[in-house]
Amino acid sequence: MGRRWAARLSLAAGVAALLVLVVFGGLASLVLMGVGWAGLALSAAGVWWMLTHTGRIRVLAVLLLVAVPLAVLALYAAAGLLWVVLVSLGLWALAVFAGRAALVEDAPPAMPEHPARRPERPFLIMNPRSGGGKVAKFRLAERARALGAEVVVLDPGRPQDVAELAREAVRRGADLLGVAGGDGTQALVAGVAVAHDLPFVVISAGTRNHFALDLGLDRKNPARCLEALTDGVELRVDLGYLRAGGPEEPEKPEEPAEPGTEVVFVNSASFGVYAEVVQSPAYRDDKVRTILEMLPDLLAQESGARLSVRGDGPVLDAPQAVLVSNNPYQRGDSAGLGRRERLDTGELGVLGVHVGSAAEAAELLLRGGQQGRGLTETTAREVVVDADAPVIPVGVDGEALTLPTPVRCRLAPGALRVHVPRHRPGVRLGAPPMDWRRVRRLALTMGRAAAGRGPA
Repeated sequence: MGRRWAARLSLAAGVAALLVLVVFGGLASLVLMGVGWAGLALSAAGVWWMLTHTGRIRVLAVLLLVAVPLAVLALYAAAGLLWVVLVSLGLWALAVFAGRAALVEDAPPAMPEHPARRPERPFLIMNPRSGGGKVAKFRLAERARALGAEVVVLDPGRPQDVAELAREAVRRGADLLGVAGGDGTQALVAGVAVAHDLPFVVISAGTRNHFALDLGLDRKNPARCLEALTDGVELRVDLGYLRAGGPEEPEKPEEPAEPGTEVVFVNSASFGVYAEVVQSPAYRDDKVRTILEMLPDLLAQESGARLSVRGDGPVLDAPQAVLVSNNPYQRGDSAGLGRRERLDTGELGVLGVHVGSAAEAAELLLRGGQQGRGLTETTAREVVVDADAPVIPVGVDGEALTLPTPVRCRLAPGALRVHVPRHRPGVRLGAPPMDWRRVRRLALTMGRAAAGRGPA
């Protein structure tokens, strides 16, 4: 019932948005709509020119970005229809919001939970610098020790090999490994846990905690993650691996890798523009300036390697950026900023971006970032990223690496045994992209069914 009425509200608000323009603006409303779309396209072109040029052209692009919206608003005001446009935009925003809400289907089956034995000798590694000092703020080390865990708090003043710390703990008899830190540290220790068939605990003490989010953990209070040590259940999730410059036939996907032979990732591996930028020594000190200085050559492919991506479908030739993820992200969240519904599908998510002109940049914006020219979304069991260079930069769970080509990406299905608290927030699904045809069909079909006439 809720989805039906949300779909009806979406259609009604969409029609009302158009009627407001037509009734109060008359024929002038059609001109105003054209002006609005043209302004949006010019703004997208301005963004492209700003990112792909330096010097005077970049200055002109910034001026364009400022001038176009102001000019559009001035035209609306001069026509005495600014209020009409604002009301219409508000109704349109309501239509999109209600439509996306109507398209949210029932949550897919959750990842199966398995009984988890309480560990006798848990070993946890904690990074005191992660998340702006969450380890100290939430007294994670003290609380974990009170639960019987051995805890190593990393020394910020000297680099330490967290994977070797975990392996040494296993040699001493640890029966569970865990990390309070960023996703890069999580991945390193998770690889050791898989190699020794030990359960793993994620403590959401990092800055973004993408892995913890997709496990349904509490990211606001990482101390709650420690409940997995006393009242936990086990989830068996996939783990990603990168084999750099390896043989044509890598290990079978169901076989975990030997320690050190492959690079592990829990979230994603990025190639191309982003990976090139984060390699720069200047990136850590001045991110914005470094990006603006490097992007023109990278987007024009005058610097950096030319990539080729092979998966289960067509070859992606010369994409500017590629994201390979441990299970696909939800549609509409392709930037890797969203969520994965599950972590046990056994498939990699693949996102490729190639924008070659201002027109393509404008089209991508007007399409709302949906799949089409310039953007490719797919899934694959295995992905091979090759290049016209012997080595390429790769961003692995936020860490900057340089790997020999070709780089082979694969999953080990269900390889990682993650212990999570029995009672946790859970995975919340985001709204899917707007699809007017589906909204209309949903409203009409469910209405007929409710009236006893059956589906359309």
